[in-house]
Amino acid sequence: MGLLTLFIVLSKVTIGSIQHVLPILLALGFGIILIKYSKRNLSNSHQEYILLALGWLVSIVVISYHTYRMLFDNYNFKTDLPLFLCSLIALLIPVFTHYRKYWMFEILVFWIIGGTLQGVITPDILEGFPSFDYFRYWVVHLGLLTIIFYVVFVFKMKPTLRSVFKSLLAFQVYLIVVTGLNYVLDANYFYLVEKPKSATLMDYFGEWPYYVIVGQLVLIPLFLLVYLPFYISSKFENSLSK
Repeated sequence: MGLLTLFIVLSKVTIGSIQHVLPILLALGFGIILIKYSKRNLSNSHQEYILLALGWLVSIVVISYHTYRMLFDNYNFKTDLPLFLCSLIALLIPVFTHYRKYWMFEILVFWIIGGTLQGVITPDILEGFPSFDYFRYWVVHLGLLTIIFYVVFVFKMKPTLRSVFKSLLAFQVYLIVVTGLNYVLDANYFYLVEKPKSATLMDYFGEWPYYVIVGQLVLIPLFLLVYLPFYISSKFENSLSK
C-alpha cells in the first residue's frame, strides 16, 4: 500500500520522480521490442498496419482528452486547444502514418526529436498518475518518439542536410500562425507570450521577448545535432559500399 501511495500522486509531476522515469523506461523497452520484432518478423504491409495503429492511437487519445474536457471540465479556448506543437503533431500524425510522404518526414523528424524529447526530459504535467492528463501527456510525447523512430529504423527513412532548413522554415510558419491565434484569443500557446511555470530550457534564455528570439537561434544547432547521427550513419554506409 505504501508503494501504491507513493506512485499515485495527483499533483505536478517532478523531474526524476517515479512518475517521470517509469513511463520513459516502459516506452523505451516497448519501442525497442516493437522495432526489432517488426524488422525480423513482419511483412511490409503488416509494418504499415503497425505504424497506422500507432498514429491513430496517439491521435485518438488527444481527441478523447479534449472531448472529455469540453464535456465535463472547464475547457478554456485560451489555454486548452491542441495548438502546442506536440499536441498539434499528435492530432495530425495519422496523415503522416498513412501517406508517409518524405516532405512530411523531413519536418516531423526534427520537430519530434528536437521538440518532443525536450518535453520528455522536462515534463509539464499539472496532475500526476492516474489522471487523464498524465496518460495523455505520455502517450503523446512517447508515442510520437516511438512513431518517428519506427519510421527511421523499419522504413529506413532518413533526413538530409536540406531537411534541416526545410524543417526550420516550416517551424517559422507554425510560429506565425500561432502568434496570430494568440493575438485573437489573448492566449499564450507555445509560450510565445510567457514562459511555462515548470522548469524548461527557456529559463536560461532570459525574459520575453529574448527567450523567444534565443529559442529560434538555438533551433539551428539543435536540429543540426539531431541530423548528426543520420549524417554519420550515411557516411559509414557509403564507406562500406565502396
